Amino acid sequence: MAGYALPENAAALTESTSIAIAQQIQFHPILTPLADEAITSSFVQAGTGGPPILLLHGFDSSLLEYRRLWPHLSQHHQTWAVDLLGFGFTERCPGLPYGPAAIQSHLFAFLEHHIKTPVILVGASMGGAAALDFALTYPDLVERLILIDSAGLAGRPMAGKLMIPPLDRWATDFLRSPKVREGISRKAYYDSRWVTADATLCASLHVEQPGWRESLIAFTKSGGYGSFQGQLPQLPQPTLILWGQQDRILGTKDAPRFERLIPNSQLVWIPEAGHVPHLEQAEKVAEVMLDFIRQGKPIISTVS
Repeated sequence: MAGYALPENAAALTESTSIAIAQQIQFHPILTPLADEAITSSFVQAGTGGPPILLLHGFDSSLLEYRRLWPHLSQHHQTWAVDLLGFGFTERCPGLPYGPAAIQSHLFAFLEHHIKTPVILVGASMGGAAALDFALTYPDLVERLILIDSAGLAGRPMAGKLMIPPLDRWATDFLRSPKVREGISRKAYYDSRWVTADATLCASLHVEQPGWRESLIAFTKSGGYGSFQGQLPQLPQPTLILWGQQDRILGTKDAPRFERLIPNSQLVWIPEAGHVPHLEQAEKVAEVMLDFIRQGKPIISTVS
């Protein structure tokens, strides 16, 4: 869409997968119940064949998070990745109620406008909580669910209560710091060799978007996603739980908890991977995901 584009420093991307996904980002207006005007939303789509796969990124991230996984999936399925409302490169309109309910409303409108059929819904970290929220609310629109090192079992964080001026500005300035963002990346990866200049740029491009600070503060003040523990036993979809064995962001204790709580689920550990196995072990993650989708039920084996 004319007038919308990635920040100029996207030209500094060097990894082939980063360049490829950045070049294919589309910007389309989506009408939602949240505002009278359409919200210009960013996404990528490639591949043919169904059922379609829809990828949801994590907190303070963007669809670039799926740059290495996306090409493996799109060889076999119609594959989408979308920037959630308030995140990535999707338009941040002043005054919107940024929070889980608004994210769900925007996601429903996106699916209704573009995909128009039930999906395999994939969520990583906070995107996993968003996927759980959507699958529980709209079970007929989600054929199967895939959670990657997912949030959704912890209580709402206390940080929202502290996001008052000037603390809110100080907090976002801190998060915007290149050294801080690089430190978070080093903790997210098992193998620090993945923390390249390209990876750091992918993880920070979206902070240049207008309204980044305001929407992040608003989301944090909303309380974000809490625990779905009480609702998970009613989750009807076959669910694949993928988890990096060396996750230092969320740890590993929630992985078996998800498996116990979700009736039709299977946990697969991804070795030599931290919080972002879809970036560190993209080929292995894609292999397990595609096997799960082909079978139409949780798989039995684990990856070694």
